Amino acid sequence: LMVWLRRCTHYLFIVVVAVNSTLLTINAGDYIFYTDWAWTSFTVFSISQTLMLAVGATYYLTFTGVPGTATYYGLIITVYTWVAKGAWFAPGYPYDFIVTPIWLPSAMLLDLAYWATKKNKHSLILFGGVLVGMSLPLFNMVNLITVADPLETAFKYPRPTLPPYMTPIEPQVGKFYNSPVALGAGAGAVLSVTFTALGCKLNTWTYRWMAA
Repeated sequence: LMVWLRRCTHYLFIVVVAVNSTLLTINAGDYIFYTDWAWTSFTVFSISQTLMLAVGATYYLTFTGVPGTATYYGLIITVYTWVAKGAWFAPGYPYDFIVTPIWLPSAMLLDLAYWATKKNKHSLILFGGVLVGMSLPLFNMVNLITVADPLETAFKYPRPTLPPYMTPIEPQVGKFYNSPVALGAGAGAVLSVTFTALGCKLNTWTYRWMAA
């Protein structure tokens, strides 16, 4: 019974984390709406997306102990965020305008770190965390430069219901304008180690809670 309860609790946590990843990413992927501070937004969102991937994938990975699970988790939230992309597509925006974060390559690196170090949890935290933090901004910038021109598209497809802080305006030179990838990757490389450690800890805490 305890094994069954424990497994159900873990799967429930996995669903909660995956769904929340989606909810937090619906707007986070749409850097182009923030055209006046697009690169600043990109840097901040890179960190938020690193958090959601690192915590969820590490939690799931250390729960199963099977390399490849992080990639599977990345696939789950990729599907979820593509569905979320449809929420912007529905009001009339073109599909190539809405950015969905690229999760899978970073999740694969997390799996690789776990497998290559023979399931060493500390190496997963250190190496996997750094790899995720550095890679996500890079992959997402490649994603971002392929989308339709933000200003042209934003004014072509106005949304009266769009909140004022998301209303596209003429771009200004933002604080992080010159190197959003470097700033996102630099901050991510440091913070993602903590995020990965949190994913491992969540696993431990869940087990202890269920065993009590």
